[in-house]
Amino acid sequence: MGRILGIDYGDVRIGLALTDPLKIIASPFRTIQNRNNDFIIKELDFIINEKKIETLVIGLPIGLNSQETIQTKKVRLFADLIKILGIPIYFQDERLSSISAKKSLIIQNIKTGSNKSMIDKAAAAIFLQQFIDTKN
Repeated sequence: MGRILGIDYGDVRIGLALTDPLKIIASPFRTIQNRNNDFIIKELDFIINEKKIETLVIGLPIGLNSQETIQTKKVRLFADLIKILGIPIYFQDERLSSISAKKSLIIQNIKTGSNKSMIDKAAAAIFLQQFIDTKN
């Protein structure tokens, strides 16, 4: 039984989250550096094979006014790039997921100033959980 990988695309880092094999709970997984396209494809391909990923969910940063932003366009280009991996890709509205992730980490007494990667993977887990909750 395969898992779902949540992807929080950023210009510097890409936060990743995974579901459990039953696709009930999303958890922060790791971050990868956004070095270049070849590096990203290689890293994602490795994770997809190692963790038996069957679906990708990419956070789509829609503006608070429900309009697409410059970052929305970058995420759509990223999705086009990773289609080469050959597995289904879905988008999930990620509005405010980074803010929610940061607040959650603060509640846990985790410093967020120097832990940007923790925010990125926690944000991915938040919108991935929203995705699986709407599917169940």
